[in-house]
Amino acid sequence: MWFWFGVAALFLLLEMTTGTFYLLLVALGFAASGTAAYAGLSLVWQIISGLAVALIGLALVHRHRRSKGGMATQSDPDVVQDIGQNVIVEVWDENGQARVFYRGANWSARIDIDQPTQPGEHYIQAVQGLTLILRPGQYPASDTQH
Repeated sequence: MWFWFGVAALFLLLEMTTGTFYLLLVALGFAASGTAAYAGLSLVWQIISGLAVALIGLALVHRHRRSKGGMATQSDPDVVQDIGQNVIVEVWDENGQARVFYRGANWSARIDIDQPTQPGEHYIQAVQGLTLILRPGQYPASDTQH
């Protein structure tokens, strides 16, 4: 029984350092297994209860994320504060890639899908890893949700 609760506590600590939310579901699963052990259930039922709680939690998280409209995190201005910021593109290469100076450093940038590759002012539409996804012009005020 204490093994399950100890592992649950470990995963809870890992969750606090990573912020993935999925480790919290694993921790809840281990806690359910510990509760089943405390209730005197066999090892098989301890494992089944832990898996059931973790999988139900995963299903609920996916359902919740789908119901929020499916906006990708990398293009959500409420999550990524770089969205909507302006940069100047000097030149694009033949692959739609550029180097831009932003926040005191050079960044890799690429043009968003179906956008023209012209030099000048662009705004950040999304951030994928260390690459800024750009669109020409100013950030449209109608797209903001504030």
